[in-house]
Amino acid sequence: MNFSIKAIIALLAALLVALPFSHPSFEQNPTVPVDSVQRLSMIFVGDVMQHQTQLDAARNPVTGVYEYDSCFKYVRSLISSYDVAVANLEVTLAGPPYSGYPQFSAPDVLALALKNAGFDYLSTANNHSCDRGRKGIERTIRVLDSLKIPHTGTFKDSIERARNYPLIINKNGIKVALLNYTYATNGIPVPAPTIVNMIDEKLIAADLQRAKDSLPDKIIVFAHWGDEYQSQPNAYQENIAEVCFRNGADIVIGSHPHVIQKMERFQYPDSTGREVMLVYSLGNYISNQRDRYKDGGATFGFELVKTNGKTEIGFSGYYFTWVWIPLVDGRKHYYIVPVSQYENAEGMMNPDAAAQMKIFINDSRSLYGDYNKKIKEFLYQPQPGVWYLSR
Repeated sequence: MNFSIKAIIALLAALLVALPFSHPSFEQNPTVPVDSVQRLSMIFVGDVMQHQTQLDAARNPVTGVYEYDSCFKYVRSLISSYDVAVANLEVTLAGPPYSGYPQFSAPDVLALALKNAGFDYLSTANNHSCDRGRKGIERTIRVLDSLKIPHTGTFKDSIERARNYPLIINKNGIKVALLNYTYATNGIPVPAPTIVNMIDEKLIAADLQRAKDSLPDKIIVFAHWGDEYQSQPNAYQENIAEVCFRNGADIVIGSHPHVIQKMERFQYPDSTGREVMLVYSLGNYISNQRDRYKDGGATFGFELVKTNGKTEIGFSGYYFTWVWIPLVDGRKHYYIVPVSQYENAEGMMNPDAAAQMKIFINDSRSLYGDYNKKIKEFLYQPQPGVWYLSR
């Protein structure tokens, strides 16, 4: 019986969705030459914040040094298992005095901890970009550059933006253009000559054309938008997402509401019928917000597969994460916990924390179960210790 290569690849992709796997390696289709297939796995997380209580907890009382690496101890292996990891840095690195809400300035070592955890790129356009004025924007850029962390969304001036935007990611033979915008900067004017990318339909259309001119395999827009603490996207988000897709974006991912919102995967109704993905809000990745719905978020993972020059979306799914804050020797510790891996870990948390995490899990699974389209949860299988996509 004869099958086309395309049919075989489609069958293999269907099987991969149903079977456990460990990122990022998959068994390759033996009928396709190895050098004709490239794969790039990518993972996106939501808002990385730094409230005053987090600052207090991060400061070592003996040395006075700020320490953040431990915040990522439970997610480091997951993040590092992907080829490319991206986070929204929703603080400035403006130097001391450090502060939380409403005008964030976090220690530089927060960015270093993100890099140590496996994050490769950071987005910086959000409503707190101008919290410390021109100095905050410029110093954030300077610190990230010194740490060799590529970033996008804010720029020292128009020359830097013209030279570095869109951000191009080249890895594993696949080229991705990444764009980043925010709806506003909390009423603080953007100080000249710095630039914070604002959501503007004409600007987005022009930037997407420039991205297409660079001939990427896929284009991703990371948008800071929406109504805070609302579990449903608003008409503004829906409209801007449509603007992005109409002008060539393949994947649109959102942050800012501080709660999760639905994810969709569908065929875009243009002449190409291409498959696109839309994530309205990833929620909080790490923060001190403890109210219901705000104490966790969703991490979005997917793979791009390039076969004989054509790039398509392979697997896609999400991991729920919750911020656990135990009190140890009188000092708070902040940990990001992938809930599927630890929701049944007896004795890890005290009963109150376990119950709070369970509420977040139930709320989140209920929301996504009702509203997500073709994007499922990654679940953890302790033996043999792999993640797999739920049916």
